[in-house]
Amino acid sequence: MLQSDASHIRFESWWPAFVKPILLKLLKQDDVSHAQWFELFTTVHKICSWDDESHHKIHQALHDDIKSFVDEAESRVSVHLDDSSLLRAYKNEWETFFAQCDYLPKPFYSLENVMKKSTNSAVKQPTSQENYVKSLMLTCWNESIFSKIKHRLQDSAMHLVELERCGEAFDSQLVIGVRESYVNLSSEQSQNILGIYEENFEKAYLEHTEQFYEVKAPEFLAEHGVKEYMLYAQSKLMEEEIRAKRYLETRAGCESVTKLIECCVKVLVVKFKDTILAECPDMIKTNSTQQLELMFKLLDRVQDGVVPMLHHLQHFIKEAGLSDMHACASTITVDSEQYVEKLLELFRRFTELVSKAFNMDARFLTARDMAYKSLVNDTSVFKLQFASKPKSAAKGQPESKCPELLANYCDMLLRKTPLSKKLTSVEIEKRLKDLLLILKYVQNKDVFMRFHKAHLTRRLILETSADNEIEENMVDWLREIGMPAEYVNKLARMFQDIQLSADLNSEFKELAKNNRENSADVNIKILNGGAWTRASERISVSLPAQLEDFIPTIEDFYKRKHNGRKLHWNNLMSNGMITFSNECGKFDLEVTTFQMSILFVWNSRPKEEISLESIRVATQLPDAELRRTLWSLVALPKLKRQILNFHPEVTTPKDFLDTTMFSINEQFAPLKNGKIQKRGKINLIGRLQLSTEKSSEEDSDAIIQLRILRVQEAIVAIMKMRKRLANAALQTELVEMLKNMFLPSKKLIKEQIEWLIENRYMQRDQADINTFIYMA
Repeated sequence: MLQSDASHIRFESWWPAFVKPILLKLLKQDDVSHAQWFELFTTVHKICSWDDESHHKIHQALHDDIKSFVDEAESRVSVHLDDSSLLRAYKNEWETFFAQCDYLPKPFYSLENVMKKSTNSAVKQPTSQENYVKSLMLTCWNESIFSKIKHRLQDSAMHLVELERCGEAFDSQLVIGVRESYVNLSSEQSQNILGIYEENFEKAYLEHTEQFYEVKAPEFLAEHGVKEYMLYAQSKLMEEEIRAKRYLETRAGCESVTKLIECCVKVLVVKFKDTILAECPDMIKTNSTQQLELMFKLLDRVQDGVVPMLHHLQHFIKEAGLSDMHACASTITVDSEQYVEKLLELFRRFTELVSKAFNMDARFLTARDMAYKSLVNDTSVFKLQFASKPKSAAKGQPESKCPELLANYCDMLLRKTPLSKKLTSVEIEKRLKDLLLILKYVQNKDVFMRFHKAHLTRRLILETSADNEIEENMVDWLREIGMPAEYVNKLARMFQDIQLSADLNSEFKELAKNNRENSADVNIKILNGGAWTRASERISVSLPAQLEDFIPTIEDFYKRKHNGRKLHWNNLMSNGMITFSNECGKFDLEVTTFQMSILFVWNSRPKEEISLESIRVATQLPDAELRRTLWSLVALPKLKRQILNFHPEVTTPKDFLDTTMFSINEQFAPLKNGKIQKRGKINLIGRLQLSTEKSSEEDSDAIIQLRILRVQEAIVAIMKMRKRLANAALQTELVEMLKNMFLPSKKLIKEQIEWLIENRYMQRDQADINTFIYMA
């Protein structure tokens, strides 16, 4: 019975009579009843099950019927000559056909299974990529209609897009529909799921876009100039990006939009890059931030496009900054406050330019920093000249005076000065942080620290700090900006010593009170020699008897508390107050120990004239310090009436003779509003305190010597770690290691390398003299 039924289930009897009519209805989207739909499934299954050759026959019949339908569709589309009509007709036909690509294969799943078995494929559920019927449908469409009219479709679509670029409106869905057909055909017909789309639609879109702007861009530039052209180019780039997202494929992995933007950048920006950049220097000079911002946005799309802009910015900052500095050189070279304010003004000005024109882009901030660093360390306005070696007459490479001026300004803010008195604590902190901002750009920070430490020493010893809390905060701020730990730790130790000295002072006065000794006028400071002083600053002097009497008492007191420690009296850093009486009145004078020793020479003979030689014998001061101190008593600028008179007249302390006679000025008195004051407190110390005549030279020598040691230490540390290193690499690592302190010169590096080789810390490679080997 089964055999009898099977003989009636033949392809030739069922396909023309039943399957083909339903197939054509489905292709045309005509109504198909549920009964017909389910009967189609059953019939195809029966044919495939009982007719061994059915799969070839069904495949061929499907191909012929689908091709016939597609040929009819092609004839309906091709009759349209107008672009919009052609695209609309194609879009409608394609949408109808593609919709059936999902439904028509379903009754033919039996065919799918038979085809897989015949090709020895693994048995699994069919996917869209493996669906034979759908693939057959798309192949027929591609061969019969798409391949024939695709060029007409592309040209029509591109023409409509061009009309849109020129301001005309059209139905954008026409172009989108064509693009979707390309994409869907690609997805089903090739291993590259976007191959057909990329080779045809995308390629045509990019070519037509480039051709359009190759004509329009030069015309606009020639007619309107660079500034207007930049606006035009930016607006077109944005416009084309929006258009590309509408008309090109945007799925993940598809780079059509990126390619289109690159194409537009090439034709709108790269081609006119040099012409645009030629306007950059003038725009920077005139602070045309909006136009610079536009130029930056355009050229940033080009590889290395902003590099010339970076160079122009650096050049402008150097030139404009130096020009401003030279213009006010007469003021800033003598006034550290004006100098710092000028540097801050320039920094804010250049930062505002980078912010507004380049949106604080990291590359332009780096260019600003490099140029500003060059400006801060410039030596053309004023400079420091250090010796090439300690105690050498040969001059080394000149350095900027900026570190010294920054230290001076810092001292003005932290010391009790007219400037610090008119500012609040908040304002002082703000100015100090502004100063630290500049300090970051200083190459030779060791010079700043040297001067800053000297000023801090004066403030702590003379107790002239405006705000002790800010003083201590300053140490932390210096640490935060990366100042060398060794320097900062010494500053912190100085504050600790002052606090410990205050406690010791209280104990000493309590002890003296119990012993009924008068110590109320004595204030001792026990300081760590390594943190505060240099050995060269210990100068002997014959002290007044009133002070000499206290020294043994203080030493005994300290030895009882700290056994084994030794005190060295530093007369240079000592000071005090004496009462001075003459015919005009009685005055309290703040004096250095050296000034006190000289004035006490007249204590027993106030009316006499005393020669320089006699004063030298009485005070036992070195000649240079004696002359300098005497000059402060006979020619103090802030006093109209000096404490001492002398003759014969001289113009400098070096001109004093051993026979020059000095005497107390009985008419000495401070003047206020032109009137003589009979009482008052007068500070004679000024900037004289805490430095010797040779201190400046010693400072320079100390800085050079310390740099030599730092270079030697750094080279040894690098070589110990690397064991073997080329000269160029060694210098690079050395500069990186020392950059927070100073920038070593090539000459200094070379000299220290030779010294280390000579002393067998390292040696040259015998095969390559530019390579060094560490010697353990």
